[in-house]
Amino acid sequence: MTERAVIVAADFPTATDLADFLARLPGEKPFLKVGMELFYGAGPDLVRQLKQDGYRIFLDLKLHDIPNTVKSAMRVLRDLEVDLVNLHASGGKDMMEAALEGLTRPDGSRPMLIAVTQLTSTSQDMLEYELLIPHPVEEVVAAYAQTAAEAGLDGVVCSPREVGVVKALCGPEFLTVTPGVRFADDEVGDQVRIATPAQARLDGADFIVMGRPITRAHDPLAAYRRARADFEGVTL
Repeated sequence: MTERAVIVAADFPTATDLADFLARLPGEKPFLKVGMELFYGAGPDLVRQLKQDGYRIFLDLKLHDIPNTVKSAMRVLRDLEVDLVNLHASGGKDMMEAALEGLTRPDGSRPMLIAVTQLTSTSQDMLEYELLIPHPVEEVVAAYAQTAAEAGLDGVVCSPREVGVVKALCGPEFLTVTPGVRFADDEVGDQVRIATPAQARLDGADFIVMGRPITRAHDPLAAYRRARADFEGVTL
């Protein structure tokens, strides 16, 4: 079984902003999610530097394009030596298989590859009336996860609410990475399908992604350690 881990969403516009945040976590090297904002603002050199500094990296770019384009992009991203990469499952099985091929190095090694099922900001109404998908969110997530598993991917991004059905369908070793995690006393923000770190642990999630509850906390170090204690069961 994969070791549980809290992934901190490093949603900052510049490398300086990230450095200022990391300086507030003395003695810690959190698993970092580098998303579109930071990657577009600071570029791949920042990712390389973070890896050299010993950080694990989830590169959260959510690729979604024709299979050949995604394959070529993954071939470039694989050289960044990150730990985890994602794409949108809605791109289909051919795209996911092409991504896996592009991400795999000549020696057979590669980062873990996971697929986004439905964003945690997606409500049932949005799914039906904006995306025109007339099925319950849980069924859609399960179907996307099964396609990702058939394509050879390592797991999916889903809300904590769907972890159980994904694990039941795809097996206990199929990874579930769950954003939309908040402390019980936090504001919900723009998330819809959410859970606390402790609930995500009970649901069987492998990784949780937490951003603002940690990065915008008055004491980020205490918030990060609280998240780890609740989800990973560690005492710091």
